[in-house]
Amino acid sequence: MTELHIRTREKRQLVDITDQVQRLVAERGVREGLCHLFVPHTTAGITLNENWDPAVRHDIISALEHIVPPGPYSHREGNSPAHIMASLMGSEATLFIEDGRLVLGTWQGVFLAEFDGPRSRRVLVRIEVTS
Repeated sequence: MTELHIRTREKRQLVDITDQVQRLVAERGVREGLCHLFVPHTTAGITLNENWDPAVRHDIISALEHIVPPGPYSHREGNSPAHIMASLMGSEATLFIEDGRLVLGTWQGVFLAEFDGPRSRRVLVRIEVTS
């Protein structure tokens, strides 16, 4: 298992980590396999979505803020919306590897989803050979 360390800069943001994950696949030399990603944080997540137009990232965050109101909540730390958004987003993803590359759609990228930043975050990566 390998760790990516990501420093977020905003309270809520989607950080494109596609190139960093692809670099790990290349370093391992895996031609065919699986890439498992896991975010071990309760106020952050992982998602796949469009990485060409940054407006999509903004729209996703805006929609989540609309779905999850600011409160009131019982959690004393005051970051319940971040916990709820992370639960909605999910904390893991698995990608196929073919010909040494992540299998992604034309405009698709891998994002760390920050909901309680700025913080230092970890993404755990496990790459498996399947053939």
